[in-house]
Amino acid sequence: MSQFALPLSQGPGREPARIVVGNANEAAVEALSSPSGWPFRTAILSGPPRSGRSLLARWFAVQGGREVVDDADTLDETDLFHRWNRAQESGDALLLVTGAERWDIALPDLRSRIGAALPLQIGVPDDAMVAALIESHAEQAGLALGEGALTYLVPRVMRSFAGIETLVAEIDRLSLERKSAATMSLWREALEAVSDAEAGAERQPRLI
Repeated sequence: MSQFALPLSQGPGREPARIVVGNANEAAVEALSSPSGWPFRTAILSGPPRSGRSLLARWFAVQGGREVVDDADTLDETDLFHRWNRAQESGDALLLVTGAERWDIALPDLRSRIGAALPLQIGVPDDAMVAALIESHAEQAGLALGEGALTYLVPRVMRSFAGIETLVAEIDRLSLERKSAATMSLWREALEAVSDAEAGAERQPRLI
């Protein structure tokens, strides 16, 4: 497990953004490091919410001779087709970023080109990466989780980037609110609060 600092401005007095590299994203990070081997020098980076798609894309973009289109699935397809053509003409590597579970493309010419791009998928973090993500979020928040926190939290937290981030934020909130250290009772309460919120969101009716 590793972390690396991204050469991105986070504002005065703030440390560079960091991203945890583990089982869920190491293949994508490796591919982003060497775009010369991509088919048509084009790749599509996808993954779940809060998985670091946009951060990785920004890191990729600042290295020069590289173009990024975030939320590519929301762009006008004709505009996106022209951007693909311009990248081919300039020789720039093109990274398309999407959070869509399914990207249906109506424009035939664009569909064929996107279909030939290299797919890069951020997956589900394993236990080791979950532990590293918890530690990273706690460090960024200046939160001391306490001895045994990872042993207790890792098997119980939802296996999602957003869920892990929300849990650490809830522990931090409760700790600050009560002016108390993060101990097992507080970890447990935070887990229950996050679980209840997730269950409530699942029960909400979907608008059609």
